[in-house]
This record gives sequence, structure tokens and C-alpha cells, in this order.
Amino acid sequence: MSTHKTFCRFCNSNCGVEVDIENNRAVAVRGDRDHPVSRGFTCIKGRQLVEQHNDPERIRATLQQRPGGGFQPIRSERGIDEVARAVTRIIERHGPRAVALYNGTKSWSNVAMNMAHSWLDAIGSPSYYTSLTIDQPAKLMAKMIHGRWKGGEQIITGSDVVIFAGANPLASYVTTSGKLPPANSMDYLRDAVKRGLKVIVIDPRRTETARFASIHLQIRPGEDPTLMAGMVRVILEEDLYDHEFVDLNAQGLDRLREAVGPFTLDYVERRAAVRGADVAAAARMFARARSGPVVTGTGVNMAPHPLSTEVLANCLNTLCGRWAREGEMVAGGVLTAPFQPRAEAADPRPFWSGYAAPRVRGLRDLYYELPTPALADEILTAGDGQVRAVFCVGGNLAVAVPDQLKMIRALRSLELLVVTDVRMTATARLAHYVFGTKLSLEKPDYTRAQEFFVPFPHAQYSPAFIDPQFDVIDDWELFWGLGHRMGLQLSLGRSNFGGPPVPGTPVPMDRKPAIDELMEIETQSARIPLKRVKQYPSGHIFEEGWVAVKPRNPRTAGHFDLAPPLFVEDLAKVRAEPVTEGGGYRDGEMFTHRLISRRMREVYNSTGVHLAELNRRGPGNPAFMNPHDMRTAGIESGDMVEIESDHGKICAVARPEAGLASGVVSMSHSWGDLPENEEFVAHPEAGACVNRLVADDTHFEPLIGMCRQSAIPVNVRRIAVSRSA
Repeated sequence: MSTHKTFCRFCNSNCGVEVDIENNRAVAVRGDRDHPVSRGFTCIKGRQLVEQHNDPERIRATLQQRPGGGFQPIRSERGIDEVARAVTRIIERHGPRAVALYNGTKSWSNVAMNMAHSWLDAIGSPSYYTSLTIDQPAKLMAKMIHGRWKGGEQIITGSDVVIFAGANPLASYVTTSGKLPPANSMDYLRDAVKRGLKVIVIDPRRTETARFASIHLQIRPGEDPTLMAGMVRVILEEDLYDHEFVDLNAQGLDRLREAVGPFTLDYVERRAAVRGADVAAAARMFARARSGPVVTGTGVNMAPHPLSTEVLANCLNTLCGRWAREGEMVAGGVLTAPFQPRAEAADPRPFWSGYAAPRVRGLRDLYYELPTPALADEILTAGDGQVRAVFCVGGNLAVAVPDQLKMIRALRSLELLVVTDVRMTATARLAHYVFGTKLSLEKPDYTRAQEFFVPFPHAQYSPAFIDPQFDVIDDWELFWGLGHRMGLQLSLGRSNFGGPPVPGTPVPMDRKPAIDELMEIETQSARIPLKRVKQYPSGHIFEEGWVAVKPRNPRTAGHFDLAPPLFVEDLAKVRAEPVTEGGGYRDGEMFTHRLISRRMREVYNSTGVHLAELNRRGPGNPAFMNPHDMRTAGIESGDMVEIESDHGKICAVARPEAGLASGVVSMSHSWGDLPENEEFVAHPEAGACVNRLVADDTHFEPLIGMCRQSAIPVNVRRIAVSRSA
């Protein structure tokens, strides 16, 4: 038996682990105490690495759908041959836009994602979709129309205060602002609180993160822009903002003051169901602190009016000067290209590129990326540019995308659906070809794509430790193989997060390159050479990666826009909505509850739902409810309940949660299966798909089509007695 250091890739936190290998098989896993970021921590998901690799139901070949149904195994090289011919025929008949690529959360890595995107660019298709536009597109939208700070963000662990709005990093293990280290985040937050950090949480649930809160604003679901507008109003009215910073770096203060004027504390209290005095206390605590950011998550982005919420979060940071200042040290890249932070703003600009607009509902693209909530319509809507082939990489479109039944109907109608995955997911069972892929211990990898999420200049490389004795491929091999067969030149070097189709460094196409060769191409402009990173099996924090923020340059400095027109228009729509007194919901008294999204520590979206240890608490996707609400409705823990919206209905097992606000149901997204799966229908505890409750063409953000997937008006009724205590 041998022991090896590597990093976990169950999710994108990249915790360091040690793995015992015996006879080419993983037999044990534990946290790596030498890892400088995770420091020996592993979550329950990562501890299932052995079971994940040895799963008897894992895909161990390429599968081709039979004409009469079912699948037959074929060699991967034959599968790539057949897919290359099929996609070539589709392009010849319908043009390149008819071919679409979807990168799911399991493909947000390095070479694989970039090779897939390079292939799409090479065939000339703009039909690029990712999970970003399913859960948090307003983050990028707001950052671009408000403006970006070239010096980077203030870091939570060194701050005096932080606001978590619809974010629960202690369950999701990821932050995209404030950079609380996602690996071992609880220890980092606990240490910061002991040091004096004040935590403010805005959430209808008393989440794991809220247990550390000095102030928890247990808001009515969907009222995040109302509450944040009220906080901004308090800061402006009481003159608590940083005059020097705002005068130098921002414009539009008077327009912002006018926009939030109607959001008085009395109005916020009536509408958001939070005491006005508590809202004011939170605003004062945040503004009077010396440092600390507002951090938002999927909770506010999946709820109504995410653009207003995200712009208001940016405004709070700008009003109080919560950006890295001149002289502060920030992580300046390790395996990514080095950058020089500067204490100045970049002027706002549109979040859409004009490169290729969606064909449906008057939507726009999101910086060279098309909105995934529009993909079903792009498939089903006839005409020039209709999508007829989809490559689904590291995702599960059949359960992850709003309006589940419509998406399934669209996927069934495709001429070609190609999926790469390790298990037969709902999407894979609809595919024409399923390519079994390698897992983490079977392929070299590095942490380049995740550097953005860590507040330290940390990087790690891991070789492969297991040689799979079956025909599986790395995701990038599919797209290199297609490019090779189609006579295309692929390249690497573009951003991991989309962007214009610019030339990168060409990759060899006359011979199949090794993965390490491709990594060298991706990191040729890195601050730290890859060969040096390879010297540290547990990863390393590179002192050369710390960079001081340079002073403002008057010739290059721009200004934040505190009140961009798209935001002002959207916030006015929020204010124009009627308020129902007495706790009712504006969508009508016919609905008694609102269903909100949540994260579970045990799964990563739809990944891990099949592993027994991760479902030990069971059932898979419960409907958590306020205990008083359950007693009033005659519902006991373990009862089967039906949850119905104006669009659909699902069944789930009810469970009490004392920290949940009254009138709220809380469930996770990305669970579920195909509706005809008899076992799923007979046993809803396998995990209901909440995306069946929403339509993708109603209650959506009008610019890029982000659907309401939280704060969904629903009714709940018991349909069966308790299945378990």
C-alpha cells in the first residue's frame, strides 16, 4: 500500500487529502494536515472519495443509445468517430450555431473546460452555456454596470464586519467575494469571530453561518432588494458613508439617494417582515466598521430582482469604501497570469457583448455566454440558429435547469445529445452518446481555475495515482478528438470564465498531447512556473504571489456608477409592487408559503446523491418547514407532502427546522430524476426536483432570463402519514 497527497475534486474547494492506494485501488482517504489552506479538514463529501471511485454503477465505457432503447458499450475512439461525423452533418445542414456546449459545475476546471470552449470556437458556434446563468448571473451583471475595483476585494478574515446575504459558506464551502477560504471555512470564520469580526446575516433561515451572527435579519423570502435599499437609505440619511472615497471614485450619489428614498424603515418592516430598528442597527454596524464586505450567494440571486440586490450590495461596499486600498497586500496569481492591482475603479460597461444574442424573449448574452434558462426554447424554437445538438459536460441539464419538464422535452427532441459523466444521470439516460470519464485520482490536475476563490497565493498540482482498467477518458480528450477528426486547430490560453473568442496558443493536432503538456501551455504566462508548483505535493502558498496594491493613477482611473439606469428601473419595479398586510404574499392569497433554495453539506448540486453515506440522514431532498407551521397543518415529521405552485407540483418528505421562518419551505435544487422513472415516482424520498415548480418564461429577470428559483409561492398539504420518525 502507498500513500499519496492530492486535493479533493468532489466540489471546487480543493481541500488537501491523503489517499491510500493498494493494488491500483483507493482504500482510504483523510485530510492532509500539511495542506496550507485546508489544514487537515475534509467535508463529508470528500470523505466518500473511495466509494465514488469504486462505485459499482460507475460508467466504465462509452455508451451508445440503441435504436429500440437502452445503451450498448462501444470503444471511446469509435464513439468520437461517430460523434464527429454526426456533428459535421448537423453543421453542414443547419450551420454552426445549431451546436451548443453546456459546461456544468463539475467541468469548472482547467484544460477540460477550455478545450471544450476552444472546440466550440473552432466550429464557429456562439452557443455557449454554463451553470453561471442558472444560479448567479446577476453577480457579473451588477459588477459590470456598477464598475469594478482594480485593487480587488477586502478579505473577510482580516475585516471588522461582514454581511452574508443569501450566502451560507459553511454549507456550500464556496465564496465568490470576500474570499473566505472555502476549504475549512468554519475554522476560518470561527477564528475571525474570536478576533472580533462582526457577522450580519440576511436569510429566512438560521443557517450554519447565521449561528455566528451578531445580527440575523430573518427576512421574508424575496425581499432582499427591499431590505438592502433600506440599509443604503439609512447610511445616506445618517451621513455614514465614506465621503472621501465616494467623492474620488464614484458618481451618481444623488440618483442613488433618490432611488432608495421610498424605502423607509417603516416600509421595509411592513414588506420584509424585519423590524426597522434591526435594519438600521445592521446598517450602522456595517458603515461604522473600518473594513469588511457584503457577500451575496445563490439565495438572493435565485430570488426575484437579483440585479437590484447585487447592485445594492456593490453600492454598500462602495459607499463604505470596502475595497482593497493602496499598499494592502493581495493574492496576485500563481498559475494564472499575474496582474497588478491598483486602487482605482474601472468604468462601468455593458454586461452583454453583442457577439450573439439569444433568439428568444428579447434576452441578451452575458459577456459572450448565452443564458442557460433560454436553452430549452433555443432547442424547441424553429428557425435559423435552432439548436439541434448539445454537448453536456460535467452537468445534469435534466434536473438543474428551471422548468424541468420543458427542458426534458427539449433534450428528447435533439438530433444529437452527448454527455460526459461518471454515472447514468437523468441527462445521460436521454443522450445518444455517454462518454464515461475519469475521476480525480485517475488524472493529473491543478488548482489554476480555483485561485480566484482563495485569499492566498496558493497552488497545487497532483499527478494521477490510479490507472483505470477500463475505457474512460478525460473530458478534454473528447473535444481534442473531435477537433482532430474534423481538421480543426484548437488552442488554449483563454479565460476560464468565458470572454471573446480570441486566439490562444495552438495545441498539437497531429498527435494526441499529454495532459501535462496542455497544462504547460495554459500556464506559460503564470507568475510561478508549473514545474515549481509540482515540487510541493501538499500545495504551497508562494510569497512571490503577494502583490501590493498600487496607488490610483488619475490617467487610468474610472468611476463607479452608484445608480446605473438598468438598476434604477428595476428597483422602481420593486417599489411599485403592492404590499399585502398581515404577512400575506403578493402573488395571491391562494398561496400560503414560499419555497426557498438551500445548500446541503452532503451533496454538490446533483453530485453525490447516489452515495449511501451522503443520504444517511435521509430522505434525499426533504421539505424543511417551521415546526409551528407543521403542527398547524397537521403535518408530522416524515409525512409525505405535496407542494404545488402555479406551474407544477412535487412530493417530498416533511422535516421540521426550528430556525426556519414561519410561512417558508426550504429545499435544495438540482435533485430529482426523469418523471417516468417508476422508482422515483413511487419513492419521492429519492429527491424531488424543485425546478418542476417554475416556468422559464414567467417570473424571470428580463435581461438574461434568470428564473425565480427561490421565494416561489406554493401551497403545502399532507398526502401520506409519516414514513419515518
